[in-house]
Amino acid sequence: MTYPFKLPQLPYEYNALEPYIDEQTMHIHHTKHHQGYTDKFNAALEGHPELQKRTAEQLVKNMLDIPESIRVAVHNHGGGFVNHNFFWQIMSPEKQSPAGEVSEAINKTFVSFDKFKEQFSNAAAGVFGFVRGFETVTYALYWPG
Repeated sequence: MTYPFKLPQLPYEYNALEPYIDEQTMHIHHTKHHQGYTDKFNAALEGHPELQKRTAEQLVKNMLDIPESIRVAVHNHGGGFVNHNFFWQIMSPEKQSPAGEVSEAINKTFVSFDKFKEQFSNAAAGVFGFVRGFETVTYALYWPG
C-alpha cells in the first residue's frame, strides 16, 4: 500500500477480543487513535511525490532518506501506522502461538516465546502506555543489535 494510506479493516469484529480488550476500547483505538496516525502520516507526505510511491514500511525503514523537515512526523506517525497495522494482524480471538519467520525471529532475539512474553511485559511496564512497550519490542525484532 502506498500514499494515500488508509485505515485498514480489522480482521475481526471490535468485540472479538473480549474479555481481554473490550469493544469500546477496540473501536476507539482503531477509528480514532490509528486513524490519527494515518491522517498525520498522509499530511506529512503531502508535497513529497517522490516519497508517495513508497510503502509505509519502506519509508519507516529508511528514515535517512526522509527530508529532515518531515522526518520526525514520518517516524512518529508512519511508525504508529505501521505498528498498528502489524498489531491488528497479530491479535486474534483464537489462541495462537507464533510460527514460521515470526517464531524464528522471536527465538533468535529472545531465546523462546516465554522469554519474549517476559521481556515484553517488562518493557511495557517500564514505559508510558502499552503501545510504547509494543514499539520497544517490535523495534528489537525489526532492528536487533
